[in-house]
Amino acid sequence: MQRNGSTPRKGDKIKRVGIVFSGGPAPAANSVIAAAAISFIDDNREVIGFFHGYSHLEEYHPISHRLLPDTHYRVFQEKDVLGLRNRRGIIIGTARANPCQLVDTKADLKDRVKSAKLRNVYTALIDLQIDALISIGGDDTLKTANLLQMYQETLPADAPRVKIVHLPKTIDNDYKGIDFTFGFFTSVDVMAKSLLNLRADAESSSSWFVVESMGRKAGWLAYGVAIAGEANLVIGTEDLDDDLTTLEEITDSKTGVKSQERKLDIHKLANKVVDLMVQREKRANKHHGTLVVAEGLAEQLPSSVLANIDRDPHGLIPLGKLDLGRMLAQAIKDAYTARTGRKKKITSVQLGYESRCAAPHAYDVMLGSQLGIGAYRALVEEGLTGHMVSVSGQLDLHYVPFHKLIDAKTLKTTVRFIEPGSDFHKLARFLETRTEGIAEWAPGYRDEQLA
Repeated sequence: MQRNGSTPRKGDKIKRVGIVFSGGPAPAANSVIAAAAISFIDDNREVIGFFHGYSHLEEYHPISHRLLPDTHYRVFQEKDVLGLRNRRGIIIGTARANPCQLVDTKADLKDRVKSAKLRNVYTALIDLQIDALISIGGDDTLKTANLLQMYQETLPADAPRVKIVHLPKTIDNDYKGIDFTFGFFTSVDVMAKSLLNLRADAESSSSWFVVESMGRKAGWLAYGVAIAGEANLVIGTEDLDDDLTTLEEITDSKTGVKSQERKLDIHKLANKVVDLMVQREKRANKHHGTLVVAEGLAEQLPSSVLANIDRDPHGLIPLGKLDLGRMLAQAIKDAYTARTGRKKKITSVQLGYESRCAAPHAYDVMLGSQLGIGAYRALVEEGLTGHMVSVSGQLDLHYVPFHKLIDAKTLKTTVRFIEPGSDFHKLARFLETRTEGIAEWAPGYRDEQLA
């Protein structure tokens, strides 16, 4: 990196940088923050870390709600970030506050009521003389970063601007534009170790465990846990085909237009699991097993189940409270008894929270550190704004424009799903069929691979 005293750089006017971390925790969060902060501090620039996401920024008012150092933010010193990369948790905390909760369209950005909290964020940054903001978070946080960028485009030409770069964070690994997100491998490892313990328990007690793993929209986390934890079956949202769903008539609340959508039929899924249980008993004399399901399957339940569920500031359903695993375990019990005339102990377990602040693996530390440094390079060396920092290959840095990651009509981020039939998808299917010797569960797979 070039430093002061050398050739002028595109971002040399950036003197004060803000960092905001939003959404759920992830292992290696402090690696990202530390690497980003030290990059700017070492270049004689000031770094401010805002406490608890956008919670204080969105309520900012120059008179009634001023932001105070050590109360609402901290000015990082070099000593604050040295030795921080492997520390658990998030040094500046996090929250799910959403300053864009009322913004659904570009027109809403000019609506003073709908954009009020977004305007508060912008005003706070300007009043604190922040030249650039590093946004760290998941897809909803990326959406906020993009809307803050777009909001500034609605301002007069002479209004001050805050440059924005985003660093992708989610243990779900469902981000378009990057191969893997920091914390994913640590979370997979922590949950896979728990799954292996449950697998031994199941064998000892001749029972089954239904493990509901985090993973709101895509099945990456569930698949990773199932592969590393040697599950007998894994089901993610990508696996919802006609055999596991039923058609439901949906009426649009705004237009009144009716349409049909496929929704998860928990009884069909239960019968699929019972098929596996019976196969294992007949062909290998195995009366135990583990099943991993992605929690995001709960969002695909019929509307009647989700109708009265309170949502968070981002409009998301609190999946942990739905307890899909418990519902599925009961459905499997009933289906197994109906099929065999016998009872079977089936226990549900939710995994996820215990992994979010686990000690990060070396890879996640390296990945997170490179992303943090990438924020410096994007802003100072490349002079970018409205970009996400990405890493591929051997930690090679790339910068992806927001418009390639955001749907222009909905203003929502594009989720990366596991592609059915992809090599990763086939890997999970191939390995689960061989667990405990049941190779017949996916006939023809080996032939397909060898063809």
